[in-house]
Amino acid sequence: MSRPPQSEPVGVVLAVDPDRFADVIEAARQAGLTVTGEQPTLGALSGTIAEDRIPALRAVAGVESVDRDRTVGLPPPDSPIQ
Repeated sequence: MSRPPQSEPVGVVLAVDPDRFADVIEAARQAGLTVTGEQPTLGALSGTIAEDRIPALRAVAGVESVDRDRTVGLPPPDSPIQ
């Protein structure tokens, strides 16, 4: 039996309960999150996850919100693209 293809990974930023950070990060990894940044004192976690796994990530106890990472790359000041 073949599995349906997973959707492409997307960058996400999570707001989490700082008091539950260690538990949340482990459960988020089990939900499919590849962690790229941790800020426990701020209750922030960033990473990538298949888009179709975002609902599982939102269901993790202690996750307050999941937002798409809106990081924008800017050209250097001396770039001809202004």
